[in-house]
Amino acid sequence: MAQMTATREAPSYLAVTLLTYFMFFMFAMTTESIGEVIKLAKAEMGLTNIQASALHWSTMSAIALSGIFLGFVADKFGRKYTVMGGLLLYGLASGLFLFQSTFLAYVVLLFCTGIAIGLFKTAALALIGDITTSADHHTKKMNMVEGFFGVGAIFGPLLVVLFNEQGLRWNYLYALAAFMCFAMILAAAMTQYPTSNQSTDSIDLRRSFKYLGNRYAMGFSFACAMYVGCEVAIFVWLPSFLEGYTGSPFAMKFAAYAVMIFFVLRALGRFLGVWLLNHFDWKLVMLGFSLLIFVCFLASAVFGQSVALYSLPLTGLFMSMIYPTLNSKGISCFPKSEHGSVAGVILFFTAASAAIAPLMMAYAADLLGGGNLRVGFSLATLFAAALMIMAIYNFIYNPAGETLTAADD
Repeated sequence: MAQMTATREAPSYLAVTLLTYFMFFMFAMTTESIGEVIKLAKAEMGLTNIQASALHWSTMSAIALSGIFLGFVADKFGRKYTVMGGLLLYGLASGLFLFQSTFLAYVVLLFCTGIAIGLFKTAALALIGDITTSADHHTKKMNMVEGFFGVGAIFGPLLVVLFNEQGLRWNYLYALAAFMCFAMILAAAMTQYPTSNQSTDSIDLRRSFKYLGNRYAMGFSFACAMYVGCEVAIFVWLPSFLEGYTGSPFAMKFAAYAVMIFFVLRALGRFLGVWLLNHFDWKLVMLGFSLLIFVCFLASAVFGQSVALYSLPLTGLFMSMIYPTLNSKGISCFPKSEHGSVAGVILFFTAASAAIAPLMMAYAADLLGGGNLRVGFSLATLFAAALMIMAIYNFIYNPAGETLTAADD
């Protein structure tokens, strides 16, 4: 009987892993569709670039606030209950999209989904630490998780396009997300999660703010912020940047699916990233990819639509392993009992960048370029340059090397 009880209560690592994968797939399906949603919403409600960007920054600012103020919840109350609570809030807010049709209502609901993402994503990131055995294992698992995120990022924009072609509103995407949330809540309720080690320190908001003075947390957070500034530039503003493009039939067809191609390449690259990390040092791969990203952004800023049409979607392949690897290495610099709080801090800077960078691009385009987003992408090129410089520094000096080795021990 004792053996049966122990077996029944043993954590199901496969079930937990699959739930984490599908959770990332689900929220990528909605958040990464925002470029297509903005394009439709601008026409539907007559919005400017700056106004339409609120549909993006409302979610991202909420994720940032949730990450920094609620990141400790996963460490204090456990991964399972934090995941279920976040999914419940996300499902309720997403379901309400079917009953709303005003710009303000959309902004409020998107803000609520951002709070929910901050909750369940920090718990999921901490959970990855619970089910991995080393910093390298953590990085590879993070790349797999982000691979499923990449697949969701393809699926979401495709659904928006198909809904629009069938005369359905984009709101149905959120109805599908709500259904998926409630299915995952039921699955999580029936799954035994692993028990994380508890810290002897008090687990509260003060601990999250403590990491703001830590050089590893800040260094990896800033690198993540620069990367995200490049990534969101593409899926938020590339559809608007290429709108009105004229060229060969092939080029125009390519332009219509440019963001989807970007997401396809990014998803393929994420799975490729796991292979690369098995054969090459992560610092070398980071350096090479960041250099290629900078070249692609610089080409789009210099030559405009005709080159950006191809160079910006191509960055998806090079972006593949950068964010999950930076996130993983930053979290792995700390004990597992602190992973939720650290993940929340990194998520704060990630989401803040995702909220601010597109808004800065919109202001640059509207105020300096007369609405031309080529000016906005010139600004994004500076984000790519900063990421490249940090990758060069990391490759030469390896500032976190000793700490990551100690974490493995």
